[in-house]
Amino acid sequence: MIDIHNHTPLCKHATGNPEEYVKKAIEKNIKIYGFADHASMEFDEQYRMSFSDMPKYEKEIKSLKEKYKDKIKILLGYEVDFTPYVDKRVLERNVDYLIGSVHFLDNWGFDNPEFIKEWHNRDVDDIYEEYFSKIQDLAKSRLFDIVGHLDLVKVFGFKPKKNIKDIAKNAIKEIKKAGMAVEINTAGLRKPVKEIYPSTKLLEMIRDEGIDITFSSDAHKPEDVGYKINEVIKMAKNLGFSEAVYFENRKKQKIKLT
Repeated sequence: MIDIHNHTPLCKHATGNPEEYVKKAIEKNIKIYGFADHASMEFDEQYRMSFSDMPKYEKEIKSLKEKYKDKIKILLGYEVDFTPYVDKRVLERNVDYLIGSVHFLDNWGFDNPEFIKEWHNRDVDDIYEEYFSKIQDLAKSRLFDIVGHLDLVKVFGFKPKKNIKDIAKNAIKEIKKAGMAVEINTAGLRKPVKEIYPSTKLLEMIRDEGIDITFSSDAHKPEDVGYKINEVIKMAKNLGFSEAVYFENRKKQKIKLT
């Protein structure tokens, strides 16, 4: 099992300590476990680590990697918000992978419950179009290895009238061109939408384009580690996926789904 997108208390909205996450992963028989905490940037600083925390974060994860090397493979990454505030101090870190995510449309944190009222002030189709245009730009940037929670925009259950496949097709084609992987992220099952990211419809497009997949629980507390990943691996196999990937030193590694 793979679970490569997980957080630590350094992001200021997760609980538990990193070793508790690792122990839970071992308990759940996860073989490849990755930390990808919210990367530093000079924006939305209350929901991410500070730049001064990055060495501490990396040192702690590398220490856990060594301590538990006989029980589990631990990987080090960052989840990076694709905004004008992306900082080269993050992009230049010596890590296994970078997950690129879109949480903001301009300065609106559309997935933050604090700002949910804004959904009622805009056309939902327009929001989706803008969101997937940002995903397309994220892929064009060639800065990242993995696309995080591809259809996060659905988090509160607002759905477009337009066909999602039409809205997302250009973004998915750009992801293919970039050679990126897409995570199947189970966190959506814990959110109001009660769905994995991305949806089955989008996974069908990803399969048809031959885009690589990986898996994550996006845990913000130890209890969420590995959340329903066994079920989504089975679902992925039923959809026709036979392999998954992870990254070491920014290099893609493939494994068979068994």
